[in-house]
Amino acid sequence: MHASDLKRLEEAAKLLEHPGWIAKITNMVGMPIDWAIKNLPKGASSMITKATEKAITKALVTAVSTMDLNYRGKPFTWAHRFAVAIAGGAGGFFGLPGLAIELPISTAIMLRSIADIARSEGEHIEDIDAQLACVQVFALGGSKRIDDAPETGYYAVRIALTRALAEAGEFIAERGFVEEGATVIVRLVARIASRFGVVVSEKAAAETVPIVGAAGGATINLLFINHFQAMARGHFIVRSLERTWGEAVVKKEYERIAKEL
Repeated sequence: MHASDLKRLEEAAKLLEHPGWIAKITNMVGMPIDWAIKNLPKGASSMITKATEKAITKALVTAVSTMDLNYRGKPFTWAHRFAVAIAGGAGGFFGLPGLAIELPISTAIMLRSIADIARSEGEHIEDIDAQLACVQVFALGGSKRIDDAPETGYYAVRIALTRALAEAGEFIAERGFVEEGATVIVRLVARIASRFGVVVSEKAAAETVPIVGAAGGATINLLFINHFQAMARGHFIVRSLERTWGEAVVKKEYERIAKEL
């Protein structure tokens, strides 16, 4: 690989393997988020799971439909941050009950921002593969390994989702997004939601801290979207390089770089 491409891959690895989401929220609210999660109201976990799955399903259907498929300029990063901050402010004002209303809105905005970043990295977002790659970003988020896989966190997630993404892609190509309750769609949403829900729980826990309030909800949502914009940036840099050099070459170099970070 060229030196310039290796530099881009190093940037992607830094974004994908060390996102720093927890540290940023912990510093903002002044307490460990693990403590806040343990003190969420009874039944909150079930509500967060349902809200997360609903949010991903709705975002999967709607987020890309309003975009200019031919635009190839810089992504509208701050416009999406502003929109999601407003949604977070409203959700934070109503506390945990507001999450069920706010999360699908915020998730759709974030997926649109992710698609915007994908488009800026050369993805053809009218393609099903590119759209599902955008949804896949919600499953990314750190260096945790999956099932003791030898790969880094990023590639372990991609491998774990390979079958579900392939099945969903084939189904959507044949029938479109109309059958949200189809088994292959439900399976994909559940796999992604199982990881996205961890971040949503952290977000919800931070927003329930009494001193945070509506203003804090907006700030947390800014951290929330910044996190996934960074994941998207890293993910689509990798995919861009894979189109040039092949998946095997990029994966080998990525794993080498990630071990040195």
